[in-house]
Amino acid sequence: MSHNFDPSVLREYDIRGIIGETLGPDDARAIGRGFATLLRRAGGSRIAVGYDGRVSSPILERALIEGINASGCDVVAIGMSATPMLYYTEASAEDVDGGIEITGSHNPANYNGFKMVFQGRPFFGEDILRVGKMAAAGDWDDGTGTVESRSILAEYIDRILLGLDGIEMDVLNGLRIGWDAGNGSAGPALEALAARLPGEHHLLFTDVDGNFPNHHPDPTVEANLEDLRTLVAEKNLHFGVAFDGDGDRIGAIDGEGRVIWGDQLLMIYAEDLLSRMPGATIIADVKASRALFDHISAHGGTPLMWKTGHSLIKSKMKETNSPLAGEMSGHVFFADTYYGYDDALYAAIRLIAASARLGKSVTELRSAMPAMVNTPEMRFQVDESRKFAAIDEVKARLSKTDAVVDGTDGVRVTSPDGWWLLRASNTQDVLVARAESETEGGLERLMAQIDEQLALSGLERGESAAH
Repeated sequence: MSHNFDPSVLREYDIRGIIGETLGPDDARAIGRGFATLLRRAGGSRIAVGYDGRVSSPILERALIEGINASGCDVVAIGMSATPMLYYTEASAEDVDGGIEITGSHNPANYNGFKMVFQGRPFFGEDILRVGKMAAAGDWDDGTGTVESRSILAEYIDRILLGLDGIEMDVLNGLRIGWDAGNGSAGPALEALAARLPGEHHLLFTDVDGNFPNHHPDPTVEANLEDLRTLVAEKNLHFGVAFDGDGDRIGAIDGEGRVIWGDQLLMIYAEDLLSRMPGATIIADVKASRALFDHISAHGGTPLMWKTGHSLIKSKMKETNSPLAGEMSGHVFFADTYYGYDDALYAAIRLIAASARLGKSVTELRSAMPAMVNTPEMRFQVDESRKFAAIDEVKARLSKTDAVVDGTDGVRVTSPDGWWLLRASNTQDVLVARAESETEGGLERLMAQIDEQLALSGLERGESAAH
């Protein structure tokens, strides 16, 4: 027996496809068999499985569990859950050696996929390609495994509430916060969390609905924050928090309705953390504002710019012993008093804690940030065969100039009044561009440099591609 995946499904950070077209139960079964075989060969025996609120998730869950059992591993089924709840199970349960969450994350409703963790480390890149090769060869162990259902919600909420330890309750009692679960799988956990938090909490769209009837659950797109912004304004709340479809990415707005982007949230978290862990290495991806790296340095930390991608960032954190990292996309990783994975519910708790410890409201913290002029993340279609080659061409041309280039992940060019970035997406046939300056004129000049480099490679910044 063997199985061949659609080649578009095996991605750099996870496995993802369109239900009924490129992804279905047979794929889920093959993933289960490959992952379980690898885990057994590494000495493990039990895998936690969870799934998000998408319509297709329960069918994939059944097939995935069949595959895991058929290769001789036992399953701890945690049911419908946010991705961080699956990560929590894998990190905290002594009898669990790996975990798989079935989730389409922030992709359209007809997508689904799998995020995996293997003996405490992210499972990505070469690991995912290995599952594909094993399936094609039918290289699977045979066996029989058991299935145990386990409810972890209450224990998980207890654990993330520890993020408020040491903070005076009277500080928290006056808080008024808005929350938007976007009909994603974090809804039930958010309801349980809000019920235990001091202060006043207003919740939107906590009922899980895989068709996402209110807005798409991607908090990095400003239009998706409109409902939350309206709520904060109407109820005169201190700030608002939004989640993506599976609860591992956070978005936020302050009391004045301004978006607090991923790198700006990291500025707040860094300032709080560095007051307790001076000199700590804090990691951010190449899309982050220079203001963040400057802020980390100014507060006595060691900033480290690294590649975009939650699995790549988690691996770098382990390597550098970094207690905090984050991405523009809203993945934030705490490893100081937490497990080092991306958990948007925990990140929300840490935002409350940071504000309390720093003695400033979230709005005050946002107001104190330098006013940079920047573009959103621009994504445009480029043929798969050209995307990495084009970046190499840009690097080669710039190496012959006096441009200050960081090649960590694509090309990031720094000038006295700003920077621009051009990188190839690891998950789609797109190039990603971003620029930031201190002035509108500076931004125009930087954008012209991006366009010039693209033109020299026979490309143009066309229509933005969807996520």
